[in-house]
Amino acid sequence: MRAWLAALLRTAVAAAGVAGAGVAGAPALAQDLRIALKAAVDNADPAQLYTPNRNVHLQVYEPLVGQDERSRLLPGLAASWRSLDPLTWEFKLRPGVRFQDGTPFTADDVIFTIRRIQVSEGIRTYRIYTRDIGAMEAPDPLTLIIHTLTPAAGLPVNLTAFGIVSAAAAKDATAEDFNGGRAAVGTGPYRWARYLPGQSVLLERNPAWWGGLAPWARVEYRFISNDSARVAALLAGDVDVIDTVPPTLFERLAGSDRTSLVTAISGFTLYLQLDQFRDNSPFVTTSDGRKGPPNPLKDLKVRQAMSLALNRVAIAGSAMEDGAVPAGQFMPPGFEGHDPGILPPAADPGRARRLLAEAGYPGGFGLTVHCTNDRYVGDSKVCQTVAQMLSAVGIRTQVDTLPAAVFFRRAGTLSAEPEFSAQMSIFNNLVGVGLENMNSVVYTVDPAHGYGSSNRGRYSSPVLDLALSTAMATFDPAKREALVREATRMAMADQAVIPIFHMKASWGVRRGLTIQARGDQNTFAADVRPDP
Repeated sequence: MRAWLAALLRTAVAAAGVAGAGVAGAPALAQDLRIALKAAVDNADPAQLYTPNRNVHLQVYEPLVGQDERSRLLPGLAASWRSLDPLTWEFKLRPGVRFQDGTPFTADDVIFTIRRIQVSEGIRTYRIYTRDIGAMEAPDPLTLIIHTLTPAAGLPVNLTAFGIVSAAAAKDATAEDFNGGRAAVGTGPYRWARYLPGQSVLLERNPAWWGGLAPWARVEYRFISNDSARVAALLAGDVDVIDTVPPTLFERLAGSDRTSLVTAISGFTLYLQLDQFRDNSPFVTTSDGRKGPPNPLKDLKVRQAMSLALNRVAIAGSAMEDGAVPAGQFMPPGFEGHDPGILPPAADPGRARRLLAEAGYPGGFGLTVHCTNDRYVGDSKVCQTVAQMLSAVGIRTQVDTLPAAVFFRRAGTLSAEPEFSAQMSIFNNLVGVGLENMNSVVYTVDPAHGYGSSNRGRYSSPVLDLALSTAMATFDPAKREALVREATRMAMADQAVIPIFHMKASWGVRRGLTIQARGDQNTFAADVRPDP
């Protein structure tokens, strides 16, 4: 498997012999690379959690622990780590690393970065990934000791989420200091060179990077939100790589002699989340349209019926135009936390109707499903398709699609009650492992500790919480994975949520180039290279 970090190291060795060599139909190695992204970067401060930003930030500010294309752990700025006891972790830092301004990287910079994140304000921070961290100390410049507040076997995973900043450069820095480049000082293979809000970010190679020379001298990330315009820019040769190719345009890129299409299963999963906490749910009616029946969504047989009503193969293949694969659990194959024994449920409308009758709803009931209409290509179509399938078994379903900005304001947070009875949205945690997915989506809402941050159905099971807590405190990787799979089976047996599909990640690249597909959908310059 080629990881972005390992890819950089290999390419650096090769670059010494082939720098400047041209490739037909592609930019020369070690020269310019132009990447068009659908979503725009909105700042240079790595303490602000926003996925499009992180895609670029991680090439400037490196994390303490790295990840490969399937979110498996790799050494990063930490060369190694180990648990000294259930509440203490030791990280040995990579020697010889310097920030892009020439100052040495030390454990004090990691401590500064973590403390800065822990006091960051707003809804877009990495604070949840530092929730377990208490005291920290640096016995020497290359050793970091972290004391956790509770046994935290997943701490190295959480430390993949964010990059490390220079304490000297970032101290008291403003947003303008980061965006302008003064405070945008990391250890990564690229330096923050220029930022044009709403238009582009220019990165330049860091000639003193500890891993050797990065494969491209300059990398320009352009922001082109319109899918057709982004594809047209690639076909015209205005850019070399694009991300987030909509399934409707797969054939156009795959069939062109100027481009190729690269797809891979991603960690982003579409869930149907149901109101499982109110006795009377606001968007549920009787079969004849009257308000106020007991909430049927709290009944396991009803949730099972809804899952069996869905033809996931048709949804992924037709509604998503082969831009997804059917899902029956939180994580797709190849990712930590996936249980190969759990298959996507086959559609069974007859059994769904029988389960509804057994639950006391032989005539069904009425339901409104809320969905986004601008978060991923096909979201409105998928919502309509799901509604039709539910209606076919007796749950007369209406659809209300909303812009994502409106949807998530109403969908519920740790402190705000969800407004919807049934809602559907894409979810993936930043660190790409099943345990954190469940901690966010099905753990009982716990604002004090940050659990249940995306539990918008307010599902709650003390037994499942205990299983997840046990996994979080289990340091043996094999035992922890077994516990995570057990928790997954529990959650799926109880239909805590109803997974529908795993989205495919997709890229278009110019002929003569290849790209390492990543399950987190990031587009790193180091993953783009000339064809061998």
